[in-house]
Amino acid sequence: MKFPGKRKSKHYFPVNARDPLLQATQQEQEEGSWVVGIDQTLVDIEAKVDDDFLQRYGLSAGHSLVIDDATAEALYNELMREALISHQFAGGTIGNTLHNYSVLADDRSVLLGVMCNNIQIGGYAYRYLCNTSSRMDLNFLQGVDGAIGRCFTLIGEQGERTFAISPGLMNQLQANSIPEEVIAGASALVLTSYLVRCQPGEPMPEATLRAIEFAKKHNVPVVLTLGTKYVIQDNPQFWRDFLRDHVSIVAMNEEEAFALTGEQDPLLASNMALDWVDLVLCTAGPTGLYMAGFTEEEYKRKTNHPLLPGALAEFNQYEFSRAMRHKDCEQPLRIFSHIAPYMGGPEKIMNTNGAGDGALAALLHDITANNFHRQKVPNSSKHGRAYLTYSSLAQVCKYANRVSYQVLNQHSPRLTRGLPEREDSLEESYWDR
Repeated sequence: MKFPGKRKSKHYFPVNARDPLLQATQQEQEEGSWVVGIDQTLVDIEAKVDDDFLQRYGLSAGHSLVIDDATAEALYNELMREALISHQFAGGTIGNTLHNYSVLADDRSVLLGVMCNNIQIGGYAYRYLCNTSSRMDLNFLQGVDGAIGRCFTLIGEQGERTFAISPGLMNQLQANSIPEEVIAGASALVLTSYLVRCQPGEPMPEATLRAIEFAKKHNVPVVLTLGTKYVIQDNPQFWRDFLRDHVSIVAMNEEEAFALTGEQDPLLASNMALDWVDLVLCTAGPTGLYMAGFTEEEYKRKTNHPLLPGALAEFNQYEFSRAMRHKDCEQPLRIFSHIAPYMGGPEKIMNTNGAGDGALAALLHDITANNFHRQKVPNSSKHGRAYLTYSSLAQVCKYANRVSYQVLNQHSPRLTRGLPEREDSLEESYWDR
């Protein structure tokens, strides 16, 4: 487990050696130092094609269309045969998040979902495995006799992008494939809204609810990323109830926040979401990133950053506080933080897909590091109360913001390495508390 985010000051964070004055079994040392997530396993496939190709497969240039398995297989085989594919990236919002978590933390994450029983070298399932961190545990995937999901991005002669989506068997995860022991020992269960919005008869929603049931039973925080505004705006009340009944942490962008709450202002939307959950992460594009949560009134910590104006006056006043779950507070106090885009944002954004997943990976790293530290140094003053995060809300904001920038600066939504050891282009003061 790496230290979550940079600091100028030194914090005791045992990584390689346990304090010899503290004794524990190997099982105690291992508990709670991973995250587990459920995903619709899919591969993003990019290829350059001509207009005849699109017509041959009944695709409309510039549009998005769901295609059946037979069409997808024929289309894919032709792309492979003619060597038209330029990129095959492992995709899926939870897969991306867990991969990035494992890269940042240099530690274990566990993916639940489906995977092809028969994998062809060089094929899409093979590429999924190749593009996934070796620290990501894939041993609990359920085998299926058929294809996982494929999203084809077909670039035409004029540069126009056409999307062909084949779900394959990605929603065939069975409830009996959810391992209770893996969820019981995790620091968080990570889900996406797509998992409970499937075709009638598909088992994925039941498997997702089974996982939530295990998480509640073992007091594991449930994290939900909202996925897209189109899913949320379909039935906002359903999602408000779902958050209230099942979820501890919600991750969203400003469009999803508006669809959920009806509030255009990300700060007000985050504040409203605290009616249903314990912690909110809201990315707001060029405006930056917001976080909202709870802390114990008696132990709140004032910021030494400038107080920020907004729909809630001086909302960041207690951003140096550490987040807690509402049920662990005797006198819950709402706390908020905001940070502008890192270095004003990239000069050229290479990829907007995955920036939010990167930010969520940073938050998961901080939460899991808190559990890791509690196991290694249980008598530390940092664990005098049941905090959810290792760092202050302001510090988690900085870390999530920095990781988002890293993803925006590259073609793939998946990190190939952790943050650089030295920030050559930035004043060290960025990482101050």
